[in-house]
Amino acid sequence: MPQRQHLFSLRLGHALREVLAEGYDRKAFLADLIAGATVGVIAIPLAMALAIASGVPPQYGLYTAIIAGAIVALAGGSRYSISGPTAAFVVILQPLTLKYGLAGLLLASVMAGVILIAMAYARLGRFIEYIPESVTLGFTGGIAIVIAVLQIPDFTGLELHDVPEHFIGKIIAIGSHLHQIDLSSFLTAGFTLAVMLVWPRLRTPVPPHLPALVLACLLGAFLAGIGMEVDTIGSRFHYLLADGTEAAGIPPFLPALEWPWDHVGADGQPLVLSFALVSDLLPAAFAIAMLGAIESLLCAVVLDGMSGKRHSANSELLAQGVANVITPFFGGITATAAIARSATNYKAGARSPIAGVVHALVVLLGLLLLAGALAYVPMPAMAALLMVVAWNMSEAHKSLKLIKKSPVSDVLVFLVCLSLTVFVDMVVAITVGVLLASLLFMKELAAITHVVEITDNKDFHHESLPANWKIFKVRGALFFAAADRIFGELAQHTRELDGIILHMRYSSYLDAGGLAAIEKLMAHCRQHNVQLVFSAWQFQPLKTLARARGDSLSPLDGSFPTLIDAINEAQDRDKRNEIK
Repeated sequence: MPQRQHLFSLRLGHALREVLAEGYDRKAFLADLIAGATVGVIAIPLAMALAIASGVPPQYGLYTAIIAGAIVALAGGSRYSISGPTAAFVVILQPLTLKYGLAGLLLASVMAGVILIAMAYARLGRFIEYIPESVTLGFTGGIAIVIAVLQIPDFTGLELHDVPEHFIGKIIAIGSHLHQIDLSSFLTAGFTLAVMLVWPRLRTPVPPHLPALVLACLLGAFLAGIGMEVDTIGSRFHYLLADGTEAAGIPPFLPALEWPWDHVGADGQPLVLSFALVSDLLPAAFAIAMLGAIESLLCAVVLDGMSGKRHSANSELLAQGVANVITPFFGGITATAAIARSATNYKAGARSPIAGVVHALVVLLGLLLLAGALAYVPMPAMAALLMVVAWNMSEAHKSLKLIKKSPVSDVLVFLVCLSLTVFVDMVVAITVGVLLASLLFMKELAAITHVVEITDNKDFHHESLPANWKIFKVRGALFFAAADRIFGELAQHTRELDGIILHMRYSSYLDAGGLAAIEKLMAHCRQHNVQLVFSAWQFQPLKTLARARGDSLSPLDGSFPTLIDAINEAQDRDKRNEIK
């Protein structure tokens, strides 16, 4: 159908092609220039913070925003999406970095990109419709909790040398070191957090994290001046110059093209590319691809709701896949669409994907011109920034509304997804959540499938029935979880009857399980000499019955287009039986 074409289309640059086909003028370019510059300034500290949270130096987050941001904007299927590193990936990338180093993270990103491309060509983008909100709120809430906990050491200045992999272990390790809280770090983080919470009340167009970080740098410098040193990007991260000397902070240049596995592993040495390594990284790559697909398509859906436009789901998956294959060769980590930055892009007046390209260029200029200044950003301030990001991505207001107003089944799915994300694994959480939601949905659907006697109901017919005949209306989907129950119950009522008519107009779905249940009822009726007539099948059940029709007696052999026709058939059969 034309209105659903966006769910099946697949082409590189879908969004950009649409914009150009509609007409792109100087006014639109100026709007994109302003929007892209706005979101680019916002993206610089966020990209750095998310790279640090993922376990790698901050420049790799900037590389991601530059390269993946430009590629997805030019090749994607959503007009306003802004891509780069996102908070959702932290729970996957941080353990991956600890175990395999930067090289393993980059290689897993390439593998995830290949999976995303395969998903695009398999036209899987449309299946985002089938992920319930209880599942997405559950795993995003769980991710937010994990991210917030990961920031506690930097927020409080704790020095944890061996952080356990599992959540409970992290909590225990942090709790056992709380007596070592560094006052200067805690003051800086608390001050940054306070500015970010208060600033929006001033109703200025400047996003809160920019003044918060600037003021945090000034506070850090003041504390250092009175002998209270605060850990900064410059004190924690270093890079090598061309002459072999070490410099503080982040390098003010882009990396050269390099094989992802040639970067350092967890032991400080390059990885050896092998089948065993690829096999070990495959689960993480699959998790990255699944999360990237979900987040990028959810972002596109949100933007569609804001703008009234339609994205191409498969084209967006293809662009995300291409970006994640290419970006790691230039040092960039995993990327996907960022909902907050994309929404800001649209609200700032973006007209086309050109705004995404401008955003990438602004981040590039920030890297080249501001690298020295960025080295003074305090690490506790970055931790405070990420805590706010975690809170925003949790969408706590939606979660509370779901808990208060949704059915118990949705609340159960939400709590299971959240708990599994925190305590086990995000992929397990999504898989179990979708399966549990599906099972509970089938249970609810089966519960509303029922049979009602309408023998004497004048709303359906006025004709008289033969003696000892009854009419039953079947309402609801006849699938495996419901059909056997209702036809089993119906069979118990037929033993003392001469015949029944099943009115099927209100049942729009029939599967193999439902067909088997009908055939069982037919066999039961033959065994007890009960006549069985069907009326008013809908299209999908008719199609299923026609496909399954063979040499043996079929429900179609006793089916009639209307209830009146079925009643007439019952009367004719009764007359023939009287003649006999």
